[in-house]
Amino acid sequence: MIWDTHAHLDDHRFKGDLEEILKNMKEAQISRVINIGYDLPSSRRSVDLAHKYEEIYAAIGFHPHNAKDATEEALKKLKNLAKEDKVIAWGEIGLDYYRDLSPRKVQREVFIRQIELADEVGLPVVVHDRDAHGDLLDIVKTHTPKNGGVFHCYSGSWEMAKELLNLGFYLSFAGPLTFKNARHSVEVARNIPLDRFVLETDSPYLTPEPYRGKRNEPAYVRYIAQKFADIRGMSLEEVAEQSFANGNKLFRLSIN
Repeated sequence: MIWDTHAHLDDHRFKGDLEEILKNMKEAQISRVINIGYDLPSSRRSVDLAHKYEEIYAAIGFHPHNAKDATEEALKKLKNLAKEDKVIAWGEIGLDYYRDLSPRKVQREVFIRQIELADEVGLPVVVHDRDAHGDLLDIVKTHTPKNGGVFHCYSGSWEMAKELLNLGFYLSFAGPLTFKNARHSVEVARNIPLDRFVLETDSPYLTPEPYRGKRNEPAYVRYIAQKFADIRGMSLEEVAEQSFANGNKLFRLSIN
């Protein structure tokens, strides 16, 4: 059984066939998926999905793209939402200097504020980092989440990875691990301690080989698991078991 620790099943691309997507997921022996919020409405949708489906859990938060909308009133509503059943993480939060859809200063301020709120409600964080390695590393060194967290779809170097591991973070591998031009992610996968990785799809984005270019879905996390297994000389079953145990520990859920 495998976790898909990061997906966006409330995305419009799943409208009309979500039930089939969840059926595919079960048939592929993917037992759990975390639906990730990126603003207040999507966070509410994540909670609604978690309440409706046993296999879905929720994360709530403001993505750096949406940081400009993260007023104190909105963050207060998120904090209340964090108390709902099956909310197991605060995210995705972080910095994105690639698209710059919110001012960088605002991104940094909102990222720090959300780490503080996650600390207050006792949740680990799910961190987004794109082209912002330096600033992001500086922030997590000075505002290290008290309840841990994960860098989703980790794209940084092994040198940065070692610093994050020392701070207590987990690292998550997604579809890019399977791409032919993958370099940093393969190096990190080859060296990461086996008790500190998790797997994800980031559905509907970042579809792994051999389905690259098509809509992603949680069932495809098996291809990422297989690639990790190939890199480490392990069986798919060993990777599935280890990543499942790691997800349970990171998000503080029972083993079964």
